[in-house]
Amino acid sequence: MPSHLWTSHDIAQATSGYAEGKWSANGISIDSRSVEEGDLFIALHSERDGHQFVNAALKAGAAGALISETKMVDFGANYVKCKDTMLALENLGVAARRRALLAKRVAITGSVGKTTVKELTASALAACGKTHKSVKSYNNHWGVPLTLARMPQDARFGVFEIGMNHAGEISRLSPQIRPHIAAITTVAPVHIEHFRSIEAIADAKAEIFLGVEPGGAVLLPADNDQYERLRNRALDIDGINVHSFGQSSRADARILSVDISDASRLIRADIFGEIVEWKVNEPGDHWLGNGLCALAIVALAGGEIEAAASVLSNFAALDGRGSVKTITMEDGSNFTLVDEAYNANPTSVAGALNALANRDGKRRIAVLGDMLELGEEENRYHAALLDAVLASNVDLVFLAGQRMKHLWDVLPSHIKGGYAASSKELSHEVCAAIVDGDIVMVKGSNGSHMNVIVAALGSLRHEHKNHAGEN
Repeated sequence: MPSHLWTSHDIAQATSGYAEGKWSANGISIDSRSVEEGDLFIALHSERDGHQFVNAALKAGAAGALISETKMVDFGANYVKCKDTMLALENLGVAARRRALLAKRVAITGSVGKTTVKELTASALAACGKTHKSVKSYNNHWGVPLTLARMPQDARFGVFEIGMNHAGEISRLSPQIRPHIAAITTVAPVHIEHFRSIEAIADAKAEIFLGVEPGGAVLLPADNDQYERLRNRALDIDGINVHSFGQSSRADARILSVDISDASRLIRADIFGEIVEWKVNEPGDHWLGNGLCALAIVALAGGEIEAAASVLSNFAALDGRGSVKTITMEDGSNFTLVDEAYNANPTSVAGALNALANRDGKRRIAVLGDMLELGEEENRYHAALLDAVLASNVDLVFLAGQRMKHLWDVLPSHIKGGYAASSKELSHEVCAAIVDGDIVMVKGSNGSHMNVIVAALGSLRHEHKNHAGEN
């Protein structure tokens, strides 16, 4: 098997382009700032024209560039010219899919938890064979084809995340992947400002079925209110096998018991007739469903379920999605920082608060930023977080953003820590309030910039990685 990912000839053939020079690439990049030695640089035209950065990419070590035939660029001999670089990226992804003959492809979407389930699934499948996956949250119109185009020929499994903000987006992405298994983690009022109802969100998620290979499988959340709607959408397509996961007795993969100890929970589940056990070392009920979903995918993909369960028992969360750090301050005192700052919606904030309630600390502090894209009912959604806050028994709540002001107005006075219009303004107040033994959870939509507060807390002193949580 060749060590390179693409030759200039293969790139030209896949994109109906013209190759100058004979060269090969070991990777693919669309960002000149992150180019690695031997990459193919693809000059996309989005907010900025990537052709402006071709020279910088080549100087950084790119083996060659994929450029538009309409652009006049002056740089050496290694390039492939095509009509449209975005379409060429999609075609390169399709070509990679077709040549990876052994790869069992998995596509994952959902309102909450899709990145974590993707990471859990990929980690578990890696114990069974060479596994390729989406990095970070590369789940949009360029992230999906880029991930496909990076898939090596000898991959045994490919795990892809698909996201969406509007109807019609998944219907374009799933057919590019042509998954053998498509999973929906859950349906919740996320990005609901772009939809007329939660049912419309379910229909948009169900677009993932359109790309499933004939004879393939879909995995649906049995405990979700939209389960029957999703199931009916799947059954509308010939040749799809429908499976479900959850705690419901109707689920094909279901949790049988949860045994709690001081340090972890032991989960026992029936996954398509096979009894499987694994440990969850983190608080929060969302860990149970995410792990169950991942193991059900592994089973459908023909992976080794016991090996997968062992991997899940040692899984740690991602930065921005529940990673936990112990911060040692200048005076030698310590506090725990739970970083949930990557995204937020009513369901995930409630889950994060539930997890915080089960963590040990002298004081539990919740620092929350605006939840975005919730439409006309956004103020109500923010105020309605009061129930989850009270159920978590937090000691202090700090809030940032105009939308979170609606929660601030209904909070009991004894747990009001502080409010500011922006995360930057609030960060000083949060940092000043921290004392030895606190556990601080920071969460908000990416656009609310709660990572500013995470960075401010982290800079209070030296930090070292500890255990982890999750979104």
